[in-house]
Amino acid sequence: MKPVFSRLLLKLSGEGLAGEDGFGINPTVITGIAEQIRDIHELGVQVSIVIGGGNIIRGMTAASQGMDRANADYMGMMASVINAMALQDSLEKAGVDTRVLSALEIKQVAELYIRRRAVRHMEKGRVVIFGGGTGNPYFTTDTAAALRAAEIHADVILKATQVDGVYSSDPHKDPSAVRYEKLSFTEAMEKNLQFMDQTAIALCRENGLPIVVFGMGEGGNILRVVLGESVGTVVSE
Repeated sequence: MKPVFSRLLLKLSGEGLAGEDGFGINPTVITGIAEQIRDIHELGVQVSIVIGGGNIIRGMTAASQGMDRANADYMGMMASVINAMALQDSLEKAGVDTRVLSALEIKQVAELYIRRRAVRHMEKGRVVIFGGGTGNPYFTTDTAAALRAAEIHADVILKATQVDGVYSSDPHKDPSAVRYEKLSFTEAMEKNLQFMDQTAIALCRENGLPIVVFGMGEGGNILRVVLGESVGTVVSE
């Protein structure tokens, strides 16, 4: 099996860690994700990960309920560090050497993010998990994923979601929603498709960074994407 990418960034949602629980971290789910990451790491792929914190708190939701937006976003960043630590634990139990690099300085549990340090860890065969978003409020973890992927010169962003690709509308609400196999960045922005925020898509377009959007519901999908199989939706120029 020969991978089609040598260095990638995997974007995971915090909600995806909760599974059917809807909140918190489901041990079975996070173990399954760690095993999928181990499978691609064993192929020699350099792997980095950005993970959200929505299973603990969503900054925008908290802000809409009256909390100060910046404060809510910082709480979300800290939630993403918690998820990064949980994923690190599962990966290391699966035999994968891992480092957590945080945009927020929390030296007791994570290294401070430095671009060259992150690249060096991957070159040494370690999986790198980026926690703390961008370190700034008003930016989503999607934007953090696009930023980190551009900084480390990743070949691709793999965006794991709860559905099997990008649809014309929410397939859970609209039974007539159509799934796209391929999209350009311009089409995605003009159609205002909600698989990633506009800032993240624009960053990917500016840096020629393709995105593969796929569902995590079926085990082994990360490996299939890395091996070049047609899974989900490819967004590129």
